[in-house]
Amino acid sequence: MNKGGLNMVYLAFLLFFNLISCFPSSSHAQNANLNLPLKSVNLGNWLVTEGWMQPSRFDGIVNKDLLDGTQVQFLSTRLNKYLCAESGGGTIIVANRASASGWETFRLWRVNESYFNLRVLNKQFVGLGNQGVKAVSNTPTHSETFQIVRKDDAPNRVRLKASNGFFLQVQSETLVTADYTGSSWDDSDPSVFNIAIVNTLQGEYQITNGYGPVKAPQVMQAHWDSYITEQDFKFISANGLSAVRIPVGWWIAQDPNPPKPFVGGSLKALDNAFTWAEKYGMKVVVDLHAAKASQNRFEHSGARDGFLEWGDSNIDETVAVIEFLAARYGGSPSLGAIELMNEPWAPDVTLDALTKYYKAGYDAIRKHTNAYVILSARLGPANPKELFPLARSLNRVAIDVHWYNLFTDMFITMTVQQNIDYIYNQRSSDLDSWISADGPPILIGEWTGEFGAKNGSMEDYKRYTKAELDVFGGATFGWAYWSYKCEENHWSLKWMIDNNFIQLNMR
Repeated sequence: MNKGGLNMVYLAFLLFFNLISCFPSSSHAQNANLNLPLKSVNLGNWLVTEGWMQPSRFDGIVNKDLLDGTQVQFLSTRLNKYLCAESGGGTIIVANRASASGWETFRLWRVNESYFNLRVLNKQFVGLGNQGVKAVSNTPTHSETFQIVRKDDAPNRVRLKASNGFFLQVQSETLVTADYTGSSWDDSDPSVFNIAIVNTLQGEYQITNGYGPVKAPQVMQAHWDSYITEQDFKFISANGLSAVRIPVGWWIAQDPNPPKPFVGGSLKALDNAFTWAEKYGMKVVVDLHAAKASQNRFEHSGARDGFLEWGDSNIDETVAVIEFLAARYGGSPSLGAIELMNEPWAPDVTLDALTKYYKAGYDAIRKHTNAYVILSARLGPANPKELFPLARSLNRVAIDVHWYNLFTDMFITMTVQQNIDYIYNQRSSDLDSWISADGPPILIGEWTGEFGAKNGSMEDYKRYTKAELDVFGGATFGWAYWSYKCEENHWSLKWMIDNNFIQLNMR
């Protein structure tokens, strides 16, 4: 049996023998009564880490700028040329590029605070060859492990110690070897490089692997216990919201002993959320935000290094996670819906693979509950209505779209009024066309009070969020603000409410 088959047997074993429902036996009628549209908020950065929302969570990590997925470039101080994986990988490492782009960028896999694997564009790992340094292995071993030694008073000045105990040196533009024993930090030293960090990830993988197996469980448990509490559910309910959308990661299905570096404990937090939701008369939308192998390469997908690798071969194991969630929470009166995946990225995640998965995930849920099933629309170059035929063929299914006036030059160059007009005109038109096309219920599963224009006033934010509420209130399944808490104030619904930047109009 192959490794994937063993993983499936293991997940089935957990599901059947250990991780049974924590609520009364599932009833298809129990979830039938759902008052639509939902007015909800996302509990982001709780059970799936998003570092930008609370950067201080990473402060206790040694070398916190060198986490899994950090993209780095190495400039030889002797030649003033960049290390490069020739052809993007599969052959030798050279040092002959005057500027850096994809071939000259290496993604870190962190072994510990000082030792790393270096993954190149074509996904091979840098290692020792018979003659020189190469990037040919698809799996990192001891030979593909390097110590990044930083200069004490200049941490961006580094040397790379290979597994043989010697340092990498640039002998010429076309010959990089691991056989240097010197100790100088001079520019003329062939083993010295200036390291440039060009991109970082701060997700669940990075924080757990960064803190390590001893400290990570303590750090994560303290976060889960304090970031969202019963008092937050009381606040959310008191402000007229009817539901919460809770992002979870695939590793929750193997709690309390998920694969390393992930740590157990998030399942208990999710159990608490269902208990609190029931107490305050709310519904829970469980959202598989992070699928194994990453469906969109973002940190919030649980990606280790920013490569999107989810595809047909991952369907069965992803369905197993969905069935685990349905079996566990299908009997809860607070279950409103299960979202099969968050923000799959087109074209890397193909419509064919996604459709296969969505059908299988739907069938898995229907074994346990008649709760709504939510299909997330693909991000990127995809037809917004491409999932309508599938959704129409199934029962109690909604489509999730995410709308932000951010992330592109178009929104950044708009004035505040233009952003507001865009909501009333373009967003409203899009929503109307989907509804009038006899499509499935629509959930605007993520939107926020922030916009692309700079230096908006309090009144600007009030007018902008009023426009969003006016238009998004027409979504037939409802909406979910991103997010409940965030250190970026306008992304935080709690802050927006507390500071009177938003007026929730609950009709």
